[in-house]
Amino acid sequence: MSTQSLPKPPLEAAPVSGADAADSLLLAHRPRRLRRTGGLRRMVRETVLTVDDLIYPLFVMEGEGQRQAIPSMPGCDRFTLDLLLQEVQEVSQLGIGAIALFPLIPHHLKDNAGTESYNPDGLIPRAVRAIKAALPNVVVITDIALDPYSSAGHDGIVQDGTILNDETVAVLVKQALAHAEAGADMVAPSDMMDGRVGAIRQALDAAGWIDVGILAYSAKYASAYYGPFRDALESAPQFGDKKTYQMDAANAREALKEVDLDIAEGADMVMVKPALAYLDIIARLKQHTHLPIAAYNVSGEYAMIKAAAQRGWIDEAAVVLETLTSMKRAGADIILTYFAKDVARQLRP
Repeated sequence: MSTQSLPKPPLEAAPVSGADAADSLLLAHRPRRLRRTGGLRRMVRETVLTVDDLIYPLFVMEGEGQRQAIPSMPGCDRFTLDLLLQEVQEVSQLGIGAIALFPLIPHHLKDNAGTESYNPDGLIPRAVRAIKAALPNVVVITDIALDPYSSAGHDGIVQDGTILNDETVAVLVKQALAHAEAGADMVAPSDMMDGRVGAIRQALDAAGWIDVGILAYSAKYASAYYGPFRDALESAPQFGDKKTYQMDAANAREALKEVDLDIAEGADMVMVKPALAYLDIIARLKQHTHLPIAAYNVSGEYAMIKAAAQRGWIDEAAVVLETLTSMKRAGADIILTYFAKDVARQLRP
């Protein structure tokens, strides 16, 4: 047999040195290819912030034709009801579908029992009725807590320096019923009293308000970030602090316990407050529950960005988008933020 008919042996691959192998790998994997243009970056973006993610908190006060600036929250105002309606109209036109209402209660109406909180003709019920009559498609969420109504500035009834739990829950139930009767779409208990979600759910159902939802402030921490908000409502505690009922900032597992309790009691959504310093809590809850998770971009977070921007230290618009995107990336489905109007304008095509 001729040797020419035999198949030739395969060529032996040239040995590749360690340096050459590294160079070859470098050429094969270039993550920057997908960052090269804005179109490519948008195409592969993992987290997208939209106007549908936003809830706009609003402050309402008694009177007529008045709009008061809040010095510690530049760009935020308290509105009398007539001007509040104009603000909600603007918010709706920007595509923001939900608002959360917080009242500035006159001091002469405050007492230790928070009786004004469940007045059917009080500030919040009147505001809810007016908004739903003028803009029925706007989702209206109301705060359920006693601190705006309390002469002591606490979220519950005070006795001998102690915040009473069960007695407070009974008042919160009355407050939630008054807001549901006025037309609130959701009530949001922010007080951190034990058992309040279950008591409110049971009372709402018994009164026929089975479609009124509960957004539970489930993981609300005793935070130093709330100062400007308390200025806005003149609701700072008159003694002590809120550490006996709001959560310890050092705790994470406890947030899972609080969320489990609120879900078992009938919460429709759960919240982490504050958001920015608690992104790890948002991420943990995202893995823990299938319920929608809200994050509250609170007043202190807002004020810090505003202050730095006013000094020219940061690009406000860019930092706001980065901040809110981080909250959504961590797992938030909904974000309450005082930047909502600005962001809605930025997100316009």
